[in-house]
Amino acid sequence: MGAEREAKACAAFYGALGIAQPVFSCLRCLREFAGSTAKRCKDKHLEEALMLSRALSEGLQALGEAEARPLLRCVLAFQMEATGSSSSFQKLEQIVTQLAVGKEALLAREVGALLANLAPQGEVLSPGDLQSVCMFMEESSLGRQHWRQNLAPLLQRLATTLRWVLQSQPVPDSTWGYLVIKACLQLFQVLPKDVAPLVWSTAGKSETLQSLLGLLLEVVWGKAPNKDTRLLAGTALSMLVNTAPQPERGASAVLALFQLPDQGAGELKFGELAVEVPPILDPDGLEKLVLTRGLLTCCKMDILSCQLESFTHKACLLLDVVFPAVCALTKEQKDCHYYCFQACALWLQRLWESLPAVWCLTGTRILAQDTGLLRQLTQLVWDNAETPVEGVSEFIHSSFRLLLEIYHLECQHFQDQERPLYRQMLQRVVSMPWQIKAKYVPLCAIVPYVGSQQVLDAYPDLPQHLLSCLSTNHLCPAATEVYKALVRQQCAEQQDGQRGTEAALVERWALCWLPLLSQALRSPLPILQSNAANHLLAWTLRQLPATQAPLAARFSGQDTASLRAWVSLLKAQKSVAGALPLQGEALERLSCCLGAREEGVRLAALGLLCCSPSTNRPLSDTEVRLLQEFLPLNLNCDSSSFRQLLQAAVRKALVRLRDSSLAQLRGKVPQGTEPGKGAGQLAQAVGFVEWLLQLSITSLSPGSNYQRKKTALLLLAAVLETCTDTWSPNRKKGQPPRTMATLLSYARQSGCWDFFSQPNLLALLSCLQDSTNEIRDLASDLLVRYFPTTFPEPIALGLFQLAQDALGSPRVQEAEAGAVLMKTILQKSDSGTMKSLALEAEAAPTLPNRGLCFAQHLLHVLQAQYAAACHDLLQAAATAPMHGAIAALRRCLLQVPEVAASMQATELVQSWQELLTCLVTTARDITSLLLGALQSQQSPGADEQAAAPSFADMGNAIGSLIMLRKGQGQEEEEEDSVLLSEEHSLILTCCWVSVKEIGLLLGGLAELLLAPALPAGSGPLLPLPTLQTATKVFQEILLRCRHWGAVEGCSMGFTKFCAALLNHPDAELQAIPQTMLEQGLEALSGPRSSSITRRAAGFPMLFLCIVSGEAPTQARPLLTRCVQTLLALATTALPQDWDQTLDLPQVCALHVLQTLVRGTGLGGVLLRHATPMVTLALRGLGSPCWAMRNAAIQLFSALTSRLLGQQRSRGEGCPAEGVSLQAFLGQHPQLGTVLLGELGAAAGPTPGGPHLRPALHAILTLLAQLQPGADGPGSPSARFLGPLLGLAGSPIYAVRAMAAKALVPVVPLPQRQGLLLQLTRQLPATPGQVRSHNAVHGRLLQVRALLAPTLGANGLSAEALHPVALQLEARGWLLTPAQRCPLVRAAFLQILALLPASFSPGFAQSIRATISTELGSLPAGGKLRCAELQVGSAVLHQTMAHFVCSEAARLADGERIGTVCSLLQQPNPDVQLAVLSWVIAGEGGTCEELEKALRLTLLESLGSVLRERRDKEFLRLYLEALLHLYRDPSSWSQEASRKLQGSSAACLEMLLHMVEAEDPGPDLLFQALCATSLLLAHRVGAEDGPLVERWCAALEECSRSASSEVLRLAAARSLQTAGADVVRQSLRAACPLLVPVALRLINVGIHLLQDEEQEVRHKASGFASLLRPDPREPLPDGCIFVQDNMGVLGLLQLLLAEFGDHPETFDSLLRHLPVLDLRGIVEELEANKTTSLYKEDEPNVFAEPAILARQLLPVLLQLLEKAPSGSPLHASALRWLAATGPGILHDLRYCEHHWSQEATARWGMKALGCAKLHVAVAMLLVRARLAAQVLHVLGDSAAAVPGLGCGAQELEQELELVQGLLARHGLAPTLSQGDVLGKSGPPSGAA
Repeated sequence: MGAEREAKACAAFYGALGIAQPVFSCLRCLREFAGSTAKRCKDKHLEEALMLSRALSEGLQALGEAEARPLLRCVLAFQMEATGSSSSFQKLEQIVTQLAVGKEALLAREVGALLANLAPQGEVLSPGDLQSVCMFMEESSLGRQHWRQNLAPLLQRLATTLRWVLQSQPVPDSTWGYLVIKACLQLFQVLPKDVAPLVWSTAGKSETLQSLLGLLLEVVWGKAPNKDTRLLAGTALSMLVNTAPQPERGASAVLALFQLPDQGAGELKFGELAVEVPPILDPDGLEKLVLTRGLLTCCKMDILSCQLESFTHKACLLLDVVFPAVCALTKEQKDCHYYCFQACALWLQRLWESLPAVWCLTGTRILAQDTGLLRQLTQLVWDNAETPVEGVSEFIHSSFRLLLEIYHLECQHFQDQERPLYRQMLQRVVSMPWQIKAKYVPLCAIVPYVGSQQVLDAYPDLPQHLLSCLSTNHLCPAATEVYKALVRQQCAEQQDGQRGTEAALVERWALCWLPLLSQALRSPLPILQSNAANHLLAWTLRQLPATQAPLAARFSGQDTASLRAWVSLLKAQKSVAGALPLQGEALERLSCCLGAREEGVRLAALGLLCCSPSTNRPLSDTEVRLLQEFLPLNLNCDSSSFRQLLQAAVRKALVRLRDSSLAQLRGKVPQGTEPGKGAGQLAQAVGFVEWLLQLSITSLSPGSNYQRKKTALLLLAAVLETCTDTWSPNRKKGQPPRTMATLLSYARQSGCWDFFSQPNLLALLSCLQDSTNEIRDLASDLLVRYFPTTFPEPIALGLFQLAQDALGSPRVQEAEAGAVLMKTILQKSDSGTMKSLALEAEAAPTLPNRGLCFAQHLLHVLQAQYAAACHDLLQAAATAPMHGAIAALRRCLLQVPEVAASMQATELVQSWQELLTCLVTTARDITSLLLGALQSQQSPGADEQAAAPSFADMGNAIGSLIMLRKGQGQEEEEEDSVLLSEEHSLILTCCWVSVKEIGLLLGGLAELLLAPALPAGSGPLLPLPTLQTATKVFQEILLRCRHWGAVEGCSMGFTKFCAALLNHPDAELQAIPQTMLEQGLEALSGPRSSSITRRAAGFPMLFLCIVSGEAPTQARPLLTRCVQTLLALATTALPQDWDQTLDLPQVCALHVLQTLVRGTGLGGVLLRHATPMVTLALRGLGSPCWAMRNAAIQLFSALTSRLLGQQRSRGEGCPAEGVSLQAFLGQHPQLGTVLLGELGAAAGPTPGGPHLRPALHAILTLLAQLQPGADGPGSPSARFLGPLLGLAGSPIYAVRAMAAKALVPVVPLPQRQGLLLQLTRQLPATPGQVRSHNAVHGRLLQVRALLAPTLGANGLSAEALHPVALQLEARGWLLTPAQRCPLVRAAFLQILALLPASFSPGFAQSIRATISTELGSLPAGGKLRCAELQVGSAVLHQTMAHFVCSEAARLADGERIGTVCSLLQQPNPDVQLAVLSWVIAGEGGTCEELEKALRLTLLESLGSVLRERRDKEFLRLYLEALLHLYRDPSSWSQEASRKLQGSSAACLEMLLHMVEAEDPGPDLLFQALCATSLLLAHRVGAEDGPLVERWCAALEECSRSASSEVLRLAAARSLQTAGADVVRQSLRAACPLLVPVALRLINVGIHLLQDEEQEVRHKASGFASLLRPDPREPLPDGCIFVQDNMGVLGLLQLLLAEFGDHPETFDSLLRHLPVLDLRGIVEELEANKTTSLYKEDEPNVFAEPAILARQLLPVLLQLLEKAPSGSPLHASALRWLAATGPGILHDLRYCEHHWSQEATARWGMKALGCAKLHVAVAMLLVRARLAAQVLHVLGDSAAAVPGLGCGAQELEQELELVQGLLARHGLAPTLSQGDVLGKSGPPSGAA
């Protein structure tokens, strides 16, 4: 507080002087700077102070030194307190320098005096003092001058401080030692000339510096545990070396340093300093890394490259000392891989910098082709290229680049034209699999040296591989860089060669890259499409603008892929060019894209509208219009990412509107403004923001679904963030412009932008009662951040009462809503609110702090609920569960910044201490009560055992409580029910949720209160006894809790708790987690009477939380201790007589290890223990104990995931990316030895025959998930080849299959051809050579595994595989019946299927003949005699059928196609099912002739298949295959109709009977209904009316919300297939009878378009899309399917245009306006009944009846207006009015009466969040508006309606009165809002 004291003294001194006012202004800025926490605020205040200081400087110059001194001292005091921030210190340095102009001597004296007072002579410097030393040395010239003059005392203090730190080690992660060494480093760096004599001169030698040097060496040697501190010490030593006057002396000192670790203890001669070096107590190898990295970081070049005298050859440090150390480090130091490879990259950088000097020294090439240095370097870089350590990839990239650059420079310098390194590196890159990221880094580096064409020639598959990379997130950046490098190189080559114009360059680009970019942009994979658009497209257009034309030509189609790609192209053009005129065909196409069904297309189109390179370019009229059409229709989208991207796009549009409007108000014309439209654009901008505000607010009604509310809140957040002047100090971007007030004033004068109005406030308050966290938290955040600081008093009172009630609800969502309400009330209240709520009366009158008052109130509530629970837990769980109050306390204490700040206020510390102690004690009591209630008293030793009760125990305990409450005895017989009763659920919910909340609360408190430094003199807010109490609470929860949700929540809190304790400076607090760990390990290894790990999910989490709390930068001693103890425990021998019902300590240890491995925060650190853990898991797999084997396989699975990284593919052995085997063995060499040993033991001969090897399959699974590398025959991975090949003869099928998969990563591609040839030669050539069918089968599996990837894009050519094919031909007998094993025959045929075009015609014919004979000899029904039955025969027949199908598709030969069709008609079920499954898999899609023949065959046999109905599964597959073949509507032909002629009606009858009368199961029913629709679509006529009606009735039944998802999807798909045809037929004069059916189908479509499943809605939108063009015209090609809401509007417009005069249209629409019991809903709200735990779910949570009603209203009104007088429609309207009119008027008057009373305030807040009430009110208003229109249209004929008694005008007046009244209570949109939403035509889904 020294700065504040100086500021007060300064203000008092200058009060009477003439410059008082500017001084006061400057002091105010400095005080605000000191009081701010956010950096942006600090910078802002310092900027103001600097501006003031410039004006103040002139006034100070006229004064004397005595008058200037107070202000300079004041600024220096602030500067001394700002030493933690370099930018603030620099700004204050500028201020003080400005103020001291003309008084520099005075300033120097003041700085000297200030620094001299940091610490008396000989005392230890505090961390703050050290920070000041560093900052004044680094940033202040006067500071440097002072330290130069006082060098000896400074050195003495630094030495004293460092010695004290090393001796006392105050805190493991303390920055104290780091700061001392940082000060030494800066001293050596800033004052080298002053330090040099103290080291290198005999006369000036400094004993203090000698002592300091010894201490630095102690740090390097590991005396300081912090790794960063040791690394900095190495840099400091190197900086000290730099002070050497001659390079040779510095090099000599470095050499001595490097020799020390090998020599051990001894004397170090460093210049003239001599230091006794202590022995390394615990050598960890880090000392060499410290020295090497420090040297490479900052040592001078002349020292590194000068000649060393002690070597026999011309040697220097860089080549002969440092490089061997770097090589050794990368092999040894696996824990510090990042720093080791950083040293490697630094070494290459320093070599590049010193090349001339090194050449001069050696006189020869350093990297000649035959030198060991080049071999070592390339091996070093390649070995580490695949390291998974974060950050190393950047060093890899720079290393490859530097290596090639050095090689290139050497070749140039020595004029060497032969450069084989390039060729070798390119070959190695090409041979690596595309999935390995390390492939692309050297490829980028090599392109400039070999040229683009050579790369593309050597690597023809590169474009396809880049395409694959773009669809894999972690490979995308690497692929992008390769593409850019090649295109840049192509451009450079074209320019250098002057080969033609830009057109020639584009042509060359298109030849290679146009197919790649086109395929990526058209891809159905969103990730591939977006990556190509974001990373490649815009960059390409900037480099080569002319590429736009060939790209546009590729995207001219009407399909979805073309539209998406076209929009992406336009967006990229706009980002490059700045503007893009939208008109004509482009505008029409863009409108189609904005309404397209696919989210990606719509988002791309929206992004195109909103984006602009310049933020002040206004939106055009077209863009505004399209946005207003688009946004209301896209508020209820399912996808979370869509909502986020929608918000981001709209935010860009709002920023453009805001910035362009501000520019116009400043008198500037923004770029892109149309001439003469400036004022109009300003009004348009204001109007659009107002429209968007109203749209967002109206969409927040509780009657809206979650999706709409979430989107509306995001849009509202964008509006408030962009268009208000609210300053958010914690945000780096998005702050309002300084002139924002001008625009706000303009908008408000126009009557707009009343962001904080009462309706808006009520809308957000309704969201606070939502059932989802996301809605509640987002609404609360908007209220707190943007709305006025306090709520109006009536609202605050109503909210508080609502929150109190909600905290007592047993429903978790309602209790959490109450907690959010409490937090929001606290943040939006002041002392007046506290008085109104009467909370201050509960607190001490001397404590005016509202946070403390609120916390005390909530604590009293919690204590009252606890007392109630002690009395009657069941009653408390139903009416006053504790989890709501605990959650409210957690939110108010931890999430309100003002509360956290008040905890540090000196005057409140004692009160907070008392409250927090009481809170922790209460939490302990609650935990004991709840966990004790679940502990059955009948179980033995219930009080003593630490384990959690079993489910049975808990059930008995809860049952006892319930019976006790009901007053019945235990002897009464209970009903045996699978479902829990509500009483059981109440108690369980209360217990588990409360326990979880307690864990989160206690952990958060520790994290908050143990981190900051509290004011001096006040005790800790959480004293040691309180923390020990909290510790016991955590232990009790984790040891006695079984519920995973509670354990997980508690674990999050416990991890924070442990982290706060372990990082606290108090040793007693640090010891708490360590003690808990020791107790846990002791409990784990000791005997017990019950299970812990299997029956208590929390016990392993106890260990995980403790070790996760250790700081990641430290040595993690607790983790090491824990893992070593667990490994030792798990490896102890099992007892001879273990009890299977109890957990063994060994099993527990394995489970805990598995939990540690799966822990997200420990993965990388645990890899150092990978080898012993894998060894342990493999040994456990062979244990005789089942529990041990089970735990071992779980541990091995966790280790595999951690070692290989997260796999993004489910295919075992073929992940989408991965690590090569070579890299895996390089990272874990010891693990490779373990795996190889197990494989060798399994594959080798064993005495007494084969033995089971339980660990074998696990090892093979691990190997199969690796990738092949580019290593040679002598690499470590080659050793795995022999054992894997030996496993081909394993008697276990799974081992043979997995060994074949594991072989793939072992064999690099260049060696694959030779091995394939070897394996095929080993296959028996005759039946007599077969020694083991298992061995033959295993060999075939290995050949197939090696062939499958070989045939891919990166595989071998057909010529290379020809010798393999010849060997297979010679062994063709393996397919014939001479080979008795069907599985061997099937495996051989699968290999032949991989090489279909490689065989001679004769052999191909023999294959065909063999298959034909085999399949032709099968009996009907597939029933073989027992003598003929063989295992695997079905597999063989299915393989043969698939082969026949694939060959027919490949060759498109008529005879083969006929064979496939005949197989379908063959009675053998295995063959039929094989053909059908092949068709469904889509493998025949490339051959249209085959598909056509299959279509006709299936249609022809359909009738007989339906009649026979032999098997449900067969019938399902048959129908599914038929539907797959007719997936394209255009595939139906006249020939298909002829095939069905005569049987079509019969087939339809059978299918409809199946749908109507039978119960075939949902899957078969789906196919049957869709097949019915397919047949019906092609025979709709007048005579088919009964069939169509039955079909329509089936659709109506299946589309009900209560039906299963499968049936609703079937209805939607059927509607798309045939519905549009029925509607089109009904519009023709020949089929008037189909009109009622058409109306029913349209109603089904409207219903399905509101289904909660997106897929159902999408299919239904297809039906609406097919009717969007003129339904009387034939359907055009390339119909664009529209979005769901567009589909609803389209169907409503169709009804209006085509069916408006039909009498049933009006009635069919009225069915969507249900009459709700408004009075009953209100009475239920007022009754305020006790909430039950369960709430009945709506059948369709996505549907929004109120929104649909407001969409229907304009359609109904227009139907009335269009109908002529006396029409049947008027009669329908009159009937409706007579039935509902009196009820409507009655409900309106009830609302008027009810909401006019003040009494509604009691339950008004609850009504605000009641969805039922909002929907009922919306329905009432819509029906009232319709009734008024009916009265108006019908006139006198409607006046006689009994019970109505009013005309149209009176009803409209009543309606307006009620709507205004309801709007004031937040229950209905205002009239202006309604006008906004009903802007044009049938309104959007925005209402």
